[in-house]
Amino acid sequence: MCAAREGRWGRRQRALLCCVLVAAWEAAWGQLRYSVPEELPKGSFVGDVAKDLALQPAALRGARVVSADRTQYFTLHANSGHLVTAERLDREQLCRLVERCVLRCEVIVEGEMKVYEIEVEITDINDNTPSFRESEMELRMSETTASGSRFPLVEARDPDVGVNSLQSYELSGDEHFSLSVQAGADGEKRPELVLAKALDREEAAFHELVLRAIDGGEPARTGTARIRVSVLDANDNAPVFSQAVYAVRVPEDVPVGSTLLTLTATDTDEGINGDVKYSVKKATELASEIFYLDPETGSIRLLRSLDFEEGDSYDLQVMARDGGGLSDTSTVSVSVSDVNDNAPEISVRSALSEISEDAPPGTVVALLHVQDRDSGANGEVQCSLVGDVPFRLRSSVRSYYSVVTARELDREEVSEYNVTVWASDGGSPSLRSSAVLALRVLDVNDNAPVFAEARYSARLPENNAEGALVLTVRAWDADWGQNARVRYRLAEGRVRGAPLSSYVSVQAETGALYALRSFDYEEVREVGLWVRAEDGGAPALSSNVSVRLLIVDENDNAPQVLYPPSAAGAGWTGVELAPRSAEPGALVAKVVAVDADAGQNAWLSYELAKATEPGLFRVGLHSGEVRTARSPLARDAPRHSLVVVVKDQGRPALSATATLTVVLAESVAELLSELGSAAAPAEPGGSLTRWLVLAVAAVSCLFVAFLLLLLALRLRRWRRSQLLPPASGALRGVPASHFVGIDGVRAFLHSYSHEVSLTADSRKSQRRWAADSCCNTLPARPPPDKAAPLLGEDAAGARGAPPDALPQAQPNTDWRFSQTQRPGTSGSQNGEEGGAWPNNQFDTEMLQAMILASANEAADGNSTLGGGTGTMGLSARYGPQFTLQHVPDYRQNVYIPGSTATLTNAAGKSNAKGSSGGNKKKSGKKEKEKK
Repeated sequence: MCAAREGRWGRRQRALLCCVLVAAWEAAWGQLRYSVPEELPKGSFVGDVAKDLALQPAALRGARVVSADRTQYFTLHANSGHLVTAERLDREQLCRLVERCVLRCEVIVEGEMKVYEIEVEITDINDNTPSFRESEMELRMSETTASGSRFPLVEARDPDVGVNSLQSYELSGDEHFSLSVQAGADGEKRPELVLAKALDREEAAFHELVLRAIDGGEPARTGTARIRVSVLDANDNAPVFSQAVYAVRVPEDVPVGSTLLTLTATDTDEGINGDVKYSVKKATELASEIFYLDPETGSIRLLRSLDFEEGDSYDLQVMARDGGGLSDTSTVSVSVSDVNDNAPEISVRSALSEISEDAPPGTVVALLHVQDRDSGANGEVQCSLVGDVPFRLRSSVRSYYSVVTARELDREEVSEYNVTVWASDGGSPSLRSSAVLALRVLDVNDNAPVFAEARYSARLPENNAEGALVLTVRAWDADWGQNARVRYRLAEGRVRGAPLSSYVSVQAETGALYALRSFDYEEVREVGLWVRAEDGGAPALSSNVSVRLLIVDENDNAPQVLYPPSAAGAGWTGVELAPRSAEPGALVAKVVAVDADAGQNAWLSYELAKATEPGLFRVGLHSGEVRTARSPLARDAPRHSLVVVVKDQGRPALSATATLTVVLAESVAELLSELGSAAAPAEPGGSLTRWLVLAVAAVSCLFVAFLLLLLALRLRRWRRSQLLPPASGALRGVPASHFVGIDGVRAFLHSYSHEVSLTADSRKSQRRWAADSCCNTLPARPPPDKAAPLLGEDAAGARGAPPDALPQAQPNTDWRFSQTQRPGTSGSQNGEEGGAWPNNQFDTEMLQAMILASANEAADGNSTLGGGTGTMGLSARYGPQFTLQHVPDYRQNVYIPGSTATLTNAAGKSNAKGSSGGNKKKSGKKEKEKK
């Protein structure tokens, strides 16, 4: 084992040494060749490019490796100049159908604008084991098969090449069979099973064999397959193909699923012995992925698209086997014709982006690599430059072209060049591709930066994220280098009293304008600013550009319902009254909403989302008016709950809801009744508390009103008591005078048969009933030495007696009206009559006021001084006998000193006639109510 390893590593070292010598020999010709074994790890050494090409360290810094393939398999170390692998290399994957696997790449030296080609051959190692397409095979043979008959077997496949590929086969398992290996025209080994001894089905119906495939590697790798031979009854005829070789040629753009050809094999036997099945005996792995053979019909279909560049021909060995185990083989050859389906590919290997205007003609500007994957005329490429430009193309190594200057450049004429390179192939129709080279001409700082646009404007949605990119301003300077280096900054300004720099900022190098805060359309709708661009020259040149930022409104505010107000915020439930007699279209309520957004985001629409009776009400789409859709019916519930959805027109739309309670009622009382009955179950706790508070408040108000009324009555009685002050000695007995004197005229007062006596305390007032009689005499005045009892004291003993038991005062027969005491004009009375007549001006004025008030009350029929109708209220003061019945009505002619008023009697005359009848009870009733 150790000797084998030493021999293998010795061969590898010798191979590497030969490759290095060959590379050194060809380095002088501008091409390097290396050879490395496959499966090397990433970063493995391939060759010393810097030494072989004699590159200086300065040139290595600008050298790089490029490849025509999309995958880069090699890379160049900038410090050492060694070419190393960029990834693991698998020869069987890179060169599946190629005997010699070579990878090509180029080394481009940027400073020198030179290209060096490198070829790396990937040598094979024994890393694959031979394998059969089927690990188990079944053969059917008739017992009458003659000895020496040959049966082809499935070939093994080994991706390795050379000695590492498949070398031999071995068979073991039974003496009836032997193995024969035939060499094909292509050098491949084809195993065949040879019947060495006649079969006897009665002796053995099955035979088990093992086929081994062995490669030539060190150590050798072996693959096995099991063969099961079934012995059948006699089968006279084997299937026969119609052609020994089937050849077909198809274009590479044939559709997938197309049938390329159909195989035909016939068997003259009948029954199962004549049933032919088709199968692929041998095919490459790629061919197995592309083609499919139908075992029943023998048709070959395309599984995936063909690619001429991947493979131009495929060979398959097919087999036709009958039910008796006999078979025949044939070869299918599929040739793929090229189609011009690949356009030329232009790769810019190296290019200058700037050039001085004093560069001499012939200066290399760019290196281009052009290739076309097609073959023949379809792969021939022609390159050209477009337009009248001061450049030309020069052919370089193989497929490389150089773009060089054709004449001197003038920056004042053209400061930048966009050189377009066209590449077209020779196919029909021709395909072409292009590449653009941008080149800038350097100059001194004689040009100020110029913005790409005269003014900038951008629309920025509100609620933007802080640091969001708003827009990018661009300024170009016709100069070059440091003179053309443009830096951006904001001009000073203020927005809403704050510095502009707190709202936006500009990136100095790129001109990107960023928002430093989140904008709100409702606060700021537009921001105007100036951006200045300065170049790097000395002195620096600058230019300004105006930027206008328009804040775009977003639908970030939901509609706000103003009416009806929110129940939680305003403590109001939104109750509306709708008469039951309302006509269709009658206005019930109106939902008022606003949206803080603008434009379409603030357009509001209203719709009825939920209703107790869906068909009874409708909502105006744009007005929000709630109207009756039909007349209310008797069967409609008295209370309706409406949920109105208010939506804006934003995307996405935001909405708010308003809840209205509509009560069908004709009056407010019915509305309150319905609300009281409906609110209780909805909010049992809060409603009960609310109604209790209302009840307590109502009772309190009534109690306060009662107290105020009682106080008013007390004040009124006190006022009256002040208007009727009692005399010094007469208040406790009979009134001091039985006469009323007005301007010297005395009137004798008539008394009824009942009287009501009032005292200062109304609770002690009494009513005394007597017979219906009257007299024209006044009671005698009690002696001076005997105090007259008060009216309350006279009635104290008779409170419990009935009205008839009360004593009636008898008239005094000793006293009559004298001539001087009869009613007459003022001044005819005797001034000597003292008694209770007023002795001074104060008493006179009091009496006059009392008479005037009593006369007015008598005229109205509701005296409040305790007398009956027609008494002028004097019986309470001057006794029940002193009435107006016996006194003429002087009120029309009575003049009260100090007053312009004249007494009138509108109702006294008519009431005087019946004063002794029903008015007594009425007066008594009024006095009782007053008590």
